[in-house]
Amino acid sequence: MNFMPTPYTRLHRNRKPDIDSQRMYTLSEISKAVHGDLYLSGKVVPGINDLLIDSRRLIRTEHCLFIALVSERNNGHRYISELYEKGVRNFLVSEPLKKPGINYIIDLPEASFIHTVNTQLALQELAMWSRLHFRIPVIGITGSNGKTIVKEWLYQLLCSDFKIIRSPKSYNSQIGVPLSVWKMEPDHELGIFEAGISKTGEMELLEKIIRPTIGIFTNVGAAHDEHFIDKKQKVEEKLKLFQNSSLLIYCSDYPLISDILKESDDYRKLKTFTWSRYKKSDLRITRVEKTTGQSLIWADFHSGVISIKIPFTDEASIENAIHCWAFLLNLDKLGISGKDTPAKYIDFTPSLISKRVLALTPIAMRLELKEAINHCSLINDSYNSDINSLDIALDFLSQQNQHKKKTIILSDILQSGRNKEDLYNEIAGKLAFKKIDRLIGIGRDISKFPDKFQMSKLFYENTDEFLNHFPISTFQNETILLKGARLFEFEKISNILQQKAHETVMEINIDALIHNLNYYRSMLKPGTKTMAMVKAFSYGSGSFEIANVLQFHHVDYLAVAYADEGVELRKAGIRLPIMVMSPEEQSVDTILKFNMEPEIYNIRILRLLDEAIEKNHTSIQEEVRIHIKLDTGMHRLGFVETDIEELLIFLTGKPNFRIQSIFSHLAASEDPKEDEFSREQISKFYETSKKITQKLTYPVLLHVLNSAGVSRFPEAQMDMVRLGIGLYGIGCTKEEQNRLRNVSTLKSVITQIKKIKAGDSIGYNRMGKAIGDTIIAIVPIGYADGLSRRFGNGNGTLYVHGQPAPVIGNVCMDLTMIDITNIKPDNSYSSGNEMKETSMNIKEGDEVIVFDDDHPIGELASKIGTIPYEVLTSISRRVKRIYFHE
Repeated sequence: MNFMPTPYTRLHRNRKPDIDSQRMYTLSEISKAVHGDLYLSGKVVPGINDLLIDSRRLIRTEHCLFIALVSERNNGHRYISELYEKGVRNFLVSEPLKKPGINYIIDLPEASFIHTVNTQLALQELAMWSRLHFRIPVIGITGSNGKTIVKEWLYQLLCSDFKIIRSPKSYNSQIGVPLSVWKMEPDHELGIFEAGISKTGEMELLEKIIRPTIGIFTNVGAAHDEHFIDKKQKVEEKLKLFQNSSLLIYCSDYPLISDILKESDDYRKLKTFTWSRYKKSDLRITRVEKTTGQSLIWADFHSGVISIKIPFTDEASIENAIHCWAFLLNLDKLGISGKDTPAKYIDFTPSLISKRVLALTPIAMRLELKEAINHCSLINDSYNSDINSLDIALDFLSQQNQHKKKTIILSDILQSGRNKEDLYNEIAGKLAFKKIDRLIGIGRDISKFPDKFQMSKLFYENTDEFLNHFPISTFQNETILLKGARLFEFEKISNILQQKAHETVMEINIDALIHNLNYYRSMLKPGTKTMAMVKAFSYGSGSFEIANVLQFHHVDYLAVAYADEGVELRKAGIRLPIMVMSPEEQSVDTILKFNMEPEIYNIRILRLLDEAIEKNHTSIQEEVRIHIKLDTGMHRLGFVETDIEELLIFLTGKPNFRIQSIFSHLAASEDPKEDEFSREQISKFYETSKKITQKLTYPVLLHVLNSAGVSRFPEAQMDMVRLGIGLYGIGCTKEEQNRLRNVSTLKSVITQIKKIKAGDSIGYNRMGKAIGDTIIAIVPIGYADGLSRRFGNGNGTLYVHGQPAPVIGNVCMDLTMIDITNIKPDNSYSSGNEMKETSMNIKEGDEVIVFDDDHPIGELASKIGTIPYEVLTSISRRVKRIYFHE
């Protein structure tokens, strides 16, 4: 391959920026860029450099433009008045400024507006226009998997030489990409952006926004296959990101990429650099040797032999590292000069490359919320510390209401390239705006600016000094955000703060929960409210942790089974209305005290509530809001039609009561064979509820649909729907299941491995028998953790290295034995075209999966003739929950 840099990529640090060092755009410039109409308030409007699309993620009001995006699930125009009250004055909108009940020009006199036809398109056009101000090399990355890892590793490899702008986290969508590119500043020397698509036509827009000069295509996998005719069409769409690039790096072992490049005239001028494990290529991988925790990778390059060593052994990391290696081998040809070498190329010698790739560190793809010591909560984000990721972490921290006090442990922000005083002044403003109570700063830089931070604060030069001098026991009843660069080894702090628990954990994917909530919302008619079921410890997923997320994402109601569940939420700062579905006699006072709303299913519980109101002076409700439950055919709790007259007579002259809603429960909403019965229930509900509502002088919410009913009976959405098991990723049909995301992963580790001779017995009552010589693994999970004894003796299967391992013998209270004899060996690549078998090397401490994305809980439940509800709600509270946000 002979590749020479084009004038577009041959750019040096001593170039003159196209715009001022503090990039600001006027509203007039932005309006022209998005082809909008500008309505100025008459006040002096500051320059804009901050875009906001989510009202809940407001960091600062100055220089901010709120873009009111409209989707099938939400409408940003709803939050304009709220943001105005918080100080935002600049808005990009698509709905009329004057319409029935609203006149923004009069109602918000200090606000300025840009009106356009489509706000999402305007966001993209704005990013395209801003991108044209910069002529720096930009790396564009796409593919089915590995985009974010490759992007972050390239940043690790190059950040000491270049001032780099990159996508925060995995901002690779039609909205994430323009928000990322918008962050480009005049002093940036290199851009790294990832792009993902889910359907045709999307990549053309992203290409115009990113305008990559260098491309990396990571791999071809199954992600989003359902939205394309076939894999070829998907690859064709993804390749459009590189139609104006100078160089594309990819693995030629994915032949579709090479075939399409050869077939299309659009890529005749595109130079390529390929690597392969099997065929002739620019970088030919000849051998991969895996040792403990490391992989040595050998390759032929320019008729010579080169090698690198990386601190990973999994196949995905090996592939991602080779992409980065291929890029570094081309760096000297790209004409990119670094911040310490203004007029010459950086010499990335083989020895320098080897040194840097060996120092690669794992990428934290998610923020984790864990239980911590002394009734604290810990958010662990201790692998990177740039200004953009700080915003994301602060957003996550602000969602947590279980503790009033919020503390951040923050290291120096490294490789920002900014004036340090300005940098920490901005950080101080962010912490103040998010109402952080205490800062613990670790590092020499942050310690120089204590006066910037107007809050309780302590500073330490390094992590060891903090651990040696700070009394850890003083962390009490607070939420702690741990945010630091890898260099500061904050894992030492994390290990001390985490509440110790046994090695079985349940991971809860908050993003998946939000996805499922939005899936159901997308099917609702405008104005239909949502009630989220958080009873039974939120189906095993947690209490206030789940409620915090649902409150942050504006559900209208929460529902619990018993009053003590609601009390726990109230004490954790949950402000949403809470319906108590099974109010008990001894809990009536508690319901009133904590401002909860009981389900009323018979006259007896209504009389108890009335008596409590008479003698209870702790209620904060002027009117006690109640929810009337009707029995329309389920024949559990609820008033039947003949009870309605007595109910109305009792409520007459009782001004202390207000009926907030009337509802019923469908007995078989998920079963098509019972649709006629379900419709009879719905009809009976309408008839019976009407007898109540026609006697009232105020509006009442009606609701009858659960998760399955939302998709199967859209005509019966009424005023509100109740979302239960569907929120947690369990669909009522195969089609719906494919649209939902799994929320929970239950996993453990191998505690011990044993070789058992043929004929020996295993476990209690000698129920397990080794038919032949057998290798078993002991896993620290048992029926006290929620793994039913019915899974014993081969009925259940756990997974080691992705492969099934049957349960052997009885499930014990705290332990389970699995048969790992027949698990197939792993593979590593040899110098030929064949795959060479090596030892699987299963070891103590290896991960064991009970259920996850690839091994659905429904399949597990079906093996013992039960339903996912039972499995999820059986998971013991002694199993530590870890909540993560990708």
